[in-house]
Amino acid sequence: MSKKYNVYGIGNALVDIVTEVDDQFLSEHKIEKGFMTLVDEDTQTRLSSAINMENSNKQCGGSVANSVIAVAQFGGTSYYSCKVANDDLGKFYRDDLKSNGVDTNLDHHDLESGITGKCLVMTTDDATRTMNTFLGITSNYSRSEITEAALKDSEYLYIEGYLVTSENGQDAMKYAKKIAEENGIKTALTFSDPSMVKYFRDPMESVIGASVDLLFCNEEEAMLYTGKDNLQEAREALKKDAKRFAITLGKNGAMIYDGDTFIDIEPYEVNAIDTNGAGDLFAGAFLAGITNGRSYADAGKLASLASSRVVTQFGPRLEWHQAKDIMHHLQMH
Repeated sequence: MSKKYNVYGIGNALVDIVTEVDDQFLSEHKIEKGFMTLVDEDTQTRLSSAINMENSNKQCGGSVANSVIAVAQFGGTSYYSCKVANDDLGKFYRDDLKSNGVDTNLDHHDLESGITGKCLVMTTDDATRTMNTFLGITSNYSRSEITEAALKDSEYLYIEGYLVTSENGQDAMKYAKKIAEENGIKTALTFSDPSMVKYFRDPMESVIGASVDLLFCNEEEAMLYTGKDNLQEAREALKKDAKRFAITLGKNGAMIYDGDTFIDIEPYEVNAIDTNGAGDLFAGAFLAGITNGRSYADAGKLASLASSRVVTQFGPRLEWHQAKDIMHHLQMH
């Protein structure tokens, strides 16, 4: 029996507010250039009032949100469980998900009062991105955000590693994984960021449990998690935690383990101006591929091409027409 959704994602809901600033703005506001920093509400409000919000580009974001939108763009079906507040940005977030073809728990719940999480993405003219994130209401993400019926009607559960930073987030990750395993649904996880593996290694291990069906990580995360100092050893060590995995290697492409053999995915040479979101897009395109009849090698090719396109522009997402062009390109070749 076919499932309604290819991918059911859980993760943090953040409205990305992308704006251009100069170095002077960063130094005036004592912002560390080139880093993602978690900030409090006061700091975020102060910065928001200092930039031109009208001319800033807003879109619903968060790592797994970007991935499930990519799943929809590349011909799949997806559902996203997240937490936003009943403020203007929360309603914007819900509408943006829907307009991108993603079903969500936000349709069925009254939004709570509070502040929707947001990430100020400040770009300087040397193409460096500096991010200040205020988690807002998503820091209370818990198992009550999980829609069991939709999860059971999915092929894959996809878990965002960033949720590991809070106890309620860890509980939600384990709860969703348990439902998935009890109902024969495959589990996929992204490590999200090297700092998640470095500072939350034990809780991450306990979420993984015996293993996950599919793991997404980059080279640095793979080595940090396994404690190995080269990729050859790290990929062997990962086999005990994940039945299959994809390790992205930046400009060197990717390496995929399909449960049997290692597949090298060739990179596409491009002029990268913004690498934010490349991993999210890789995961989304790959999941769309394997749940819609592509082999691991073909899905890897699709994911590699998609992520090579997104790094040539600002922002972590492609436009729908770009996704269609990529699918068309692969059909022709």
